[in-house]
Amino acid sequence: MRVSVLGSGSGGNATLVQAGDTAILVDAGFSGRDLERRLASLELDASVVDAVVVTHEHGDHTRGVGVFARRHGTPVYITEATRAACAGLFRGSERTVAYRPGYPFAIGPLRVEPFVTAHDAADPVAVAVVDERHGFRLGIATDLGRPTAQVRHALAACDVLILEANHDEVLLHTGPYPASVRRRIASSHGHLSNHAAARFAVELLHPRLAGVVLAHLSNECNRPELAREVVGQALQEAGWDGLLMVARQDEPTPLLDVEDLHRRVGGPQRSFL
Repeated sequence: MRVSVLGSGSGGNATLVQAGDTAILVDAGFSGRDLERRLASLELDASVVDAVVVTHEHGDHTRGVGVFARRHGTPVYITEATRAACAGLFRGSERTVAYRPGYPFAIGPLRVEPFVTAHDAADPVAVAVVDERHGFRLGIATDLGRPTAQVRHALAACDVLILEANHDEVLLHTGPYPASVRRRIASSHGHLSNHAAARFAVELLHPRLAGVVLAHLSNECNRPELAREVVGQALQEAGWDGLLMVARQDEPTPLLDVEDLHRRVGGPQRSFL
């Protein structure tokens, strides 16, 4: 299994997941042309993408889905409520496949496990993606609201975790957003702060976790170095020394090979405190 966060933040979100000859995008929050450019920067053509899985209707997750699907004939996996909420992005010629939270579905060797989140959208989900051939498990959770019991269960055994660290609490409350927006972001239906992400990441530690990618950072209310420091310190104090990376808005992360990550960190991590 290989994975790259093509970009993440309030300006757009998309993640590429590959297993063998199968590739999917989880969300398509950039324009069709920008998605193609980001894939090309990884030396990949957009035609390799076998499906787009949409987690919810917000524009930073769906902006390019209709154009990309029409241009490349790529099927879009989406819940019925989310499809209705972003109907303006579709023209009727796209192939859409309805899925339901809590019901896994297969795209080639990849098993996609969608689970409900508390985010403020019509039918919000996050996903775990499993490489059925090798058993590798990837968690993608960028719009959580709060870590519910269902979210904890779904993300409990990931080899790589893509987790939102949206805002620094001080920067949020002193930043440029109106009070109503600040309350929404900090609410149980908004986004995780750096400290909330740190607590949740430590809670999710287990011996096979090889990498954590922090995502969906706010441009106005966070800084990559702040997110890395807060989450990194918590993980280090818990005895974890895997790969910690911060996804950027403007360019993709490297294409991470999960098996190679395990080799780099010396196999399964030691027991945690």
